[in-house]
Amino acid sequence: MAITIYHNPKCGTSRNVLAMIRASGEEPEVIEYLKTPPGRDRLVELIEATGLPVRDVLREKGTPYGELGLGDPKWTDDELLDFMVEHPILMNRPIVVTPLGTALCRPSEKVLDILPDADKVGDFTKEDGERIAARDKDQSS
Repeated sequence: MAITIYHNPKCGTSRNVLAMIRASGEEPEVIEYLKTPPGRDRLVELIEATGLPVRDVLREKGTPYGELGLGDPKWTDDELLDFMVEHPILMNRPIVVTPLGTALCRPSEKVLDILPDADKVGDFTKEDGERIAARDKDQSS
């Protein structure tokens, strides 16, 4: 089965999601989107597939969001997409694509909603020590 993660290895949430995917028994295609950014068309497809507004996929922390004034409502979705293409760090992560759907996996346990074999993950401990009990998966959405 094909699972893809748009991943930033420096991001703890992204690392946790990758670990949960692997714990489910799958080895995903890992796209380090800062090294290999999705083109504009793919970015549009990903955002549409999540069902989120473009603004909800913008990352503020550790990005040029503030200096570019992207919080200003004057920016259209098309303009925001242009900024994300020009500055891939503005794309929030991780975005995961599975046969069950596409999601921006923040918090990391959101990936369990779209993993076909999520039950194989069992109890999981995040890097920060937070535990996700197998019985809590249904409450993660």
